[in-house]
Amino acid sequence: MGKVFHVDKQIANKNVEDSITEWTKVVKYSDINSEGRLFGGQLMSWIDEVAGTVALRHSGNPVATAAVDNMQFKQGAKLGDVLVIVGKLTHVGRTSMEVRVDTYVEDVQNGMRHVLNRAYFTEVCIDNDGSAVVVPYGLNVRTESEKAEWEGAEKRRDLRKQRRMEGF
Repeated sequence: MGKVFHVDKQIANKNVEDSITEWTKVVKYSDINSEGRLFGGQLMSWIDEVAGTVALRHSGNPVATAAVDNMQFKQGAKLGDVLVIVGKLTHVGRTSMEVRVDTYVEDVQNGMRHVLNRAYFTEVCIDNDGSAVVVPYGLNVRTESEKAEWEGAEKRRDLRKQRRMEGF
């Protein structure tokens, strides 16, 4: 078994696969922009919902989106395309969690998925008053891929801290 990453105040750990969330959407007329392509803001909304669902499933607490990193659009989507949006936990801190969300366009003829978008969301555990609270569960990091994601999350966290100190 790999290294277990957790925070001292947390009472237990969960595995990455415990909170993986996958949504499937078909692009409809109401989702497209004036150019006949999927409106980026609609996709961002869907991705945010998936990220929040992953964090909620992991923590069992309400969450709020605090940051979005590396939002990259690799290609567009058009009317009738089938989108698959997959979210998974990559990091757990004291009060926050990072969620990687990948969006694919699925070819309905052969099932092949082509990357449309990838983003990393920081979700904060909150109480009923909206104040940050400790994430009750740590994260078991068991594979090399999970370890690489964890380390990447720590680098992104450090970059966000640096940007805040610089006034961004």
